[in-house]
This record gives sequence, structure tokens and C-alpha cells, in this order.
Amino acid sequence: DSSLFTKGTGHSLVILLVYVDDIIVASPSEDLVTSTKVMLENHFKLKILGDLRYFLGLEIAKSEKGIHLCQRKYALQLLNDTGFTAAKPASIPMDPGNVLNDRDGELLTDVTEYRRLVGRLNYLTISWPDIAYSVNKLSQFVSKPRLPHLQALHHLLRYIKATAGQGIFFPAVPNLKVSSYVDADWGSCSDSRKSTTGFCVYLGHALISWKSKKQVTVARSSAEAEYRALATLTSELLWVKQLLRAFEIPTDGIMGTCTIQVSQAYPCSITRSAG
Repeated sequence: DSSLFTKGTGHSLVILLVYVDDIIVASPSEDLVTSTKVMLENHFKLKILGDLRYFLGLEIAKSEKGIHLCQRKYALQLLNDTGFTAAKPASIPMDPGNVLNDRDGELLTDVTEYRRLVGRLNYLTISWPDIAYSVNKLSQFVSKPRLPHLQALHHLLRYIKATAGQGIFFPAVPNLKVSSYVDADWGSCSDSRKSTTGFCVYLGHALISWKSKKQVTVARSSAEAEYRALATLTSELLWVKQLLRAFEIPTDGIMGTCTIQVSQAYPCSITRSAG
């Protein structure tokens, strides 16, 4: 990662994560964190903000049990800006019976607001994996959004209202084995017949990476769609492996699991290792 810098090994390891002029300093040694801050202050004009609690819209809460990451403040601001603060909450991100396409419904006269909201919702997926699929679907219609797309977006906002404090929890456990799961929804796009890839990657019991994305080519079978999804996951696992190596976290036996339904009569399960 071009914004991640590391120095040293073991207890002398220092990690810097940089985004423009915001920097996170981490190390197993508190003394190294302090000395790194002093070194940076000697070369740059800095404002030391103390322990990490808020970073780029992300709220971080640490306890003996682990770390909780969420975007509650960002979500509440989004609801306030859109007038959905008092809206009726929804229990699911998207109605499963609502199949969106680019043909049905009236075209929106002003597409600016729709595009802006989809962009803001996309940022929420950083700590909200259960809205990734819905945001992926809504993003496919930003060029020519229609009324059903806007209605689906409003439904998602009502779900965010119901789960504003939701986030990701990273438990403080010794087990840091990497495991992953991947699947594909064959021909799910009614406009292009392209499939959708979905995967999630866990470090121990913590979800660290996920994606829901329409595949770039049309798969001629469900097995082909699954293999393409597995290839996408493998690329992600290789990146995760290199990232964990920079953190000096052992990565032996990174596993990716995909169940491929070749036919109704002959299901098979495959497991691939990227380690």
C-alpha cells in the first residue's frame, strides 16, 4: 500500500498510515510511538491529537475485549442532510423482490443528488459490509437513474436509520488465521446478464475485507461465474497476505472457500490456498 510505511521488526516495529496530512502512528512500544511523534515534529508542523478515536469519518472505540469501528456520526449527518432523521426505519437494506433495471420507471430530471448520495453511501461501506450489495446495485444506475432507483436508495437510508451505530468489531483474540468465503450470483443483472461477485475475508473472527461487484464479462455458466469470483478473491488474498506480512502477522494457510454448483445433481466444494 503506497500510504503505509513500516520500519523495524518485532517490538521495534513502527507503522505509519498516511492520508494527505492525517497520520496514524502505531507500534508495540509506546516509547517508539512517542519518539516517532517527536521526530516528525522536528521536521513538520504537527498537531498531536492523542489516542486514536476518530479518523476520516471513522469512529474507533478500544476496550479490553477489542476494537469497535463505526461511522455513526457520518451516518447521522447523512440522514440529517437528506431529511431522513425522522423516517420510519427499515429492517433490511433492500427489498429482495425489487429487481432494479435501466428500463422501468421515470428518468430523474436532476441526477446530481442521486449521484452525490450514492457516493456518500459508498463511503459508508468502509464499516458497513451489509450495505455493500445494495450500494453496488445503486451504483450501476448513476448515469441514468430512474424513480425506482431513487426509491431503493431511500429504502437504504431508512435501513441506515435503524442501524446507525452498527459497525465492525475486532475481538482481542490470539487466533489470527485468515479465512475467506466467495460466491457468485450468476446472470443477476437483468440488463446485461452479467454475474455479481461477492466475497468476505476474516482475520480470526474479524471481518477485514469484503466486496460486492458486477463481473466485467458475461459468464456462460454458473460454474464460470464462480471461478471468476474465486479469481477475484485470490487477488484480494494475495494483497492481504502482503499487508499482514508488513505488520509481521504470520499468514500460513490463507484459505479461500467457494462452493460451485456444477449442476443440481453434482454439487462440489473446492478449497484453494493463497499461502
